[in-house]
Amino acid sequence: MSEALQAMGSVVLDPYLIGLIFITTVLGVIIGVLPGLGATTGAALLLPFTLTMEPVHAITVLATIYVSATFAGSITAILINTPGTAAAAATTFDGYPLAQRGEAGRALGVAVVASTIGGIFSVLVLCVAAPMLARVAYEFRPPEYFALTLFGLSMLASISAGGAVKNLIGGIFGVWLATIGAEKTTSIERFMFGNYELYEGLSFVPVMIGLFAMSELLVQSKLANKVVETVAMQAVKLPTKEDYKRIWKTILRSCGIGTFIGVLPAEGATVASMIGYSEARRWSKNKDEFGKGSIEGIAGAESANNAATGGAMVPTMVLGIPGSGTTAIILVGLMVHGLRPGPYLFTEQVGTVYQIFGAMLLANIMFLGMGLYAAKFFARISLVPMSILWPVVFALSVIGAYALSSSLLDVWIVLIFGVIGFFARRHGFAVAPIAVGLILGEMVETNLQNSLKMFEGEWWQIAMQPLAALFLVLAVLGLCGPMLFRLITGKKG
Repeated sequence: MSEALQAMGSVVLDPYLIGLIFITTVLGVIIGVLPGLGATTGAALLLPFTLTMEPVHAITVLATIYVSATFAGSITAILINTPGTAAAAATTFDGYPLAQRGEAGRALGVAVVASTIGGIFSVLVLCVAAPMLARVAYEFRPPEYFALTLFGLSMLASISAGGAVKNLIGGIFGVWLATIGAEKTTSIERFMFGNYELYEGLSFVPVMIGLFAMSELLVQSKLANKVVETVAMQAVKLPTKEDYKRIWKTILRSCGIGTFIGVLPAEGATVASMIGYSEARRWSKNKDEFGKGSIEGIAGAESANNAATGGAMVPTMVLGIPGSGTTAIILVGLMVHGLRPGPYLFTEQVGTVYQIFGAMLLANIMFLGMGLYAAKFFARISLVPMSILWPVVFALSVIGAYALSSSLLDVWIVLIFGVIGFFARRHGFAVAPIAVGLILGEMVETNLQNSLKMFEGEWWQIAMQPLAALFLVLAVLGLCGPMLFRLITGKKG
């Protein structure tokens, strides 16, 4: 524990790391206020540029982008009724009506305070929960990891909008993508079509850039001439004593909800914010204010979505199961830098892990200051014309993909998966399940093979292991639970 605390404290003694966190926090807020970008797209764009950094600096950049961009989405949600990130969608319900009444400063003040408390709470939970879960994970063998991965894939049914069936189809497509290349045990070539640059399989980085950044570019190209209506605002105002009395229970409740939702494999800040908002309304004494400018609604959504950021890092770092779309990219960053997620990360790389935790904590404190004193400036950035913004995104996508290994194939992969992502979104499919399926696909195959070797081909023995059986039951309930509930209660879907 002393080593962990020392590693976290070392962050404030490292001027280079503090400067890096500050610059990345500013960049994350800019990314968050630009509608269409968001934490996932920003992390995907920056991922190739972190490959030359030291591991702790690289993951710090990605984690800082995650927490700061998640908060910043609330700025445009309140001022122009356009959430900068999907996680801020629930904030528009009450933030914009409050701004229209001339209380934009108050709305932003509640949002920034709730976001900061949620983010700090989740990082503290991360510091405690991750090592505890790591000790449990020492007992995991291939059967347990195989069942856990299936559970993670089953959670794709609710990872984002689009419907359970479409999300599962996207996840299965991602798992299929993971089979491209030579099979590791037999070296049998699969779906390579004679291209030996695919011998090691698809590189995660260009696929992520294509799915998230390039596809978003194509989607936003249809909105190039859109004119947004802004709400004039004065300085951001901290919540008053009366405001705190109204929202403190909501913030604490949403901190717990957001952290719990974040820990669940494949969930994330968007789901957390919606549940945080609905629970705020459920427990409020002023339900009639919701949708018309309730500060409880803003506090419930914002504390939940930021609490989910730290929670989502728990399964990502301990089990290698992404807790959200952005942590899927952070997971790729960990693997590229040789930091293999799992329990051994918390024994062999304790200093690195807790430096990352310390950086996330510092980033949450930094965006508190930025939200209070620079929100008006950052709001102006959202007015950057699409005709300027998206060509820059395109250039960064292509440069980042090519710089990875100086291969034109990676550029083609970005373009191809950009088109795939665009048509997927156009037909109601989310791209996050595809990315998570790609990452988990290798884990499914490897752990199934190792399990079959352990049990000499007797596959049913996997279900005989208590922990593996628990995860398999949870996976079935995750997929069939809503249907079974409707059958039992007699309610229609």
